[in-house]
Amino acid sequence: MHGSTWLRRVLGVAILLASFALALPASAQSDYPNRPLRLIVPYGAGGVADVNMRIVANKLSERLKQPIIVENRPGAGSVVAAKAALSAAPDGYTLLMTGNNTAVGAAVFETLPFDILRDFKSTSTTGFTDLLIVTRPDSPLKSLGDLITSAQHAPGKLNIATTAPGSTQNLGAELLKSVAGINVTIVTFRTSADMMIAVARGDVDAAFEFYAATSGLIAGKQLVALASTGAKRSAYLPDVPTVQESGIKDYEVLSWTGISVPSATPRLIVDFLSKAINEVLPSPDALEKARVLGLDLRGSSPEEMDARMKADIEKWMALIKKAGIAKIRG
Repeated sequence: MHGSTWLRRVLGVAILLASFALALPASAQSDYPNRPLRLIVPYGAGGVADVNMRIVANKLSERLKQPIIVENRPGAGSVVAAKAALSAAPDGYTLLMTGNNTAVGAAVFETLPFDILRDFKSTSTTGFTDLLIVTRPDSPLKSLGDLITSAQHAPGKLNIATTAPGSTQNLGAELLKSVAGINVTIVTFRTSADMMIAVARGDVDAAFEFYAATSGLIAGKQLVALASTGAKRSAYLPDVPTVQESGIKDYEVLSWTGISVPSATPRLIVDFLSKAINEVLPSPDALEKARVLGLDLRGSSPEEMDARMKADIEKWMALIKKAGIAKIRG
């Protein structure tokens, strides 16, 4: 056999074998998913985050033609849920709800047994909701401008209610103090219900809370909304101005959710999940269910979700340092 012919044949076989080897991972993943998935949620059943994830899981299950079992693992600032996800095989069959809660946890805890940016890969965001600043109907505070002016004239006198220290509501109030340069007293409550009662009867001057917990009281004229905290007005309360429109620039607080997987999960699966999530979020029935919660169902690329997570961690870390908020020991 001629030397050059022999060499060409050897090279051809080598290239064929290499191509086959490279194709193995894709081939092994080509039937994904072929069994049920589980979605771990770091909150108890029935809350806004849990319902949000169940809306997404139901539509995604239809799209993937496989059941998605929602597994509630509350506790320890999402640590319980994250550890459960990390102990699973990185094969795309275990998903973890992450989002603003994860960014806040990374900022408020001294240490965590995981790094959301290193140990997990983002697939897509799923939903966004802003906070509302509410007060009672007969309050002398008729706008956020009134609240700011009153706080400037009587430093420390106004009381603003939030849920537990380190919650999005609590950090949203702290951020307003910082950005607006005002001195108000933040009063924390164990539950949203206790907080809403305190606002309605005038025990506190205003409160930061989500649409889902306040919409019925606003509709019943037991509370009024002074402002919303997103970059644009809420589609559900279009007459309520944003904090930015009220004169406080560089202020935005959004609670958001997304779905992550362990970092060793193959990129093909990450992209597959991202595409599927983005396809199901605009479903009319999902949008209608989300409307009740004040949720804006909106997907993203993995890179966009990564960027949001990183930016939020930096934002809350900077606030905690500036406000002198004590970090929580993990």
